Amino acid sequence: MNIDIDKIRNFFKADRFAMNAGVEIETVSEDEVVCGMDIRDIHMNAGGAVQGGAIFTLSDLTFAVHSNLHRLCGADVGVTVGQSCSISYLKAPKGRRLTAKSVCLSKGRTMSVYRVTVEDELGNRISEMHGNGFTTRA
Repeated sequence: MNIDIDKIRNFFKADRFAMNAGVEIETVSEDEVVCGMDIRDIHMNAGGAVQGGAIFTLSDLTFAVHSNLHRLCGADVGVTVGQSCSISYLKAPKGRRLTAKSVCLSKGRTMSVYRVTVEDELGNRISEMHGNGFTTRA
């Protein structure tokens, strides 16, 4: 598979919510996608901790990149959309940057499952998400 990370980044610029939240696509391979996000004031909740929605947004975009990788690399497949997901928040971040790593657990013609793990730069595991994708017709 020929992966053009600039093409992938350009495609996801249209995901305005994730881009405005500061999510960055760092590395992309068939086995793993890595995205990151600096923690800013807009990510904080009323209690002074990182909002769960900010962590979820980082996880969700990482899932979106990985689950649509074949399509973005030229395969004649449809768009993969999130069908369902569950996220477990494990601890509050201690650092100032979050990194999400995605691995594919199962990929079929129309159904796929990915695990996205988020850590802070100190190595603390912050959350784990399982995303189920549905691939539409091309």
